[in-house]
Amino acid sequence: MREAAYEIRVRGRVSPVVLEGFEGMEAELAHVETLLHGTIRDQAELHGLLDRVKALGLELVELRRLPG
Repeated sequence: MREAAYEIRVRGRVSPVVLEGFEGMEAELAHVETLLHGTIRDQAELHGLLDRVKALGLELVELRRLPG
């Protein structure tokens, strides 16, 4: 897997303190969801981010690879 841009959408508004744990990802807070997006280097990093989502008890709504 090559470096690629991803978007991770989780249910709820995630606090700024928790968002600091997603280093290298930018966050957008919506009314009922938080959107994380950024470049992920490889599959190991992607799995690490997904493990962090799970460990924090966040509900994953959507994961998608962005074009380009």
